[in-house]
Amino acid sequence: MYINETTKMLIRMALAEDIGRGDCTTESVIDSHLHAQALIFVKQPARIAGLPIVEAVFSELHPEVNVHHLVEDGEELKSEKNVVCQVEGPARALCMAERTALNFLGRLTGIATYTSLAVKHLEGTGTQLLDTRKTTPGWRLLEKYAVKMGGGQNHRYGLDDMVLIKDNHIAICGSITSAVQKVRARVGMSFKIEVEVDTLEQLKEALELEVDMILLDNMDIPTLRQAVQLTDGRVELEASGNMTIHRLAEVARTGVSYISMGALTHSASSVDVGMEIVFV
Repeated sequence: MYINETTKMLIRMALAEDIGRGDCTTESVIDSHLHAQALIFVKQPARIAGLPIVEAVFSELHPEVNVHHLVEDGEELKSEKNVVCQVEGPARALCMAERTALNFLGRLTGIATYTSLAVKHLEGTGTQLLDTRKTTPGWRLLEKYAVKMGGGQNHRYGLDDMVLIKDNHIAICGSITSAVQKVRARVGMSFKIEVEVDTLEQLKEALELEVDMILLDNMDIPTLRQAVQLTDGRVELEASGNMTIHRLAEVARTGVSYISMGALTHSASSVDVGMEIVFV
């Protein structure tokens, strides 16, 4: 995983938030010369994500801390207690960075685990699972990385890497045709163009414009089937809107190429993780 400047800044902010003016407990009870070894573990079956962030957190606090991975991101852990890495270094640094490192690991592993469960519901359908931009502000790179570790695929990262004409754009422009024409006049062939439609009439209009992808928003199963038949393979279709794990298989069987699911990032629960000092 590439740790960019935004992620480094996020790590620094998280450490500053937790440590503040100093760890009054650790600095009182642990001598500065002591070194220690600790194990970090996940307390349940999970799909792991975030170990490079754990390493970056400890390294940010103290360069002498070494993190040894015992598993890799994307690995499926099936035991009730899974040791994922060993941490060695100044004892104060281990205790002071512990909660920040675990918060990152628990959050990202939770997203990867939830995504992995969702992907299993699509096995054998040929439909791919996409994430959305419904991410925690500042965490987008990390949360989308966790989706990939869970077996999902990333939709656009931000507003600058793909055209997605949504309902509010259409409302302001007056029609799908007008919106697409304005986009093509401005960006030409530089970006893929996806259009969101709510009805089969809108779908017909979008098909005539030969866009690259069409998002079928909040359609029920019979309407999704009609949309797939009407499209007849001319363009890839994405189903979206109030998607839950329990709907995935039924939606996929309509024949859509993709299903996007905001819940992968906005509703995944953090996984419980912990750290134990094993040697001083």
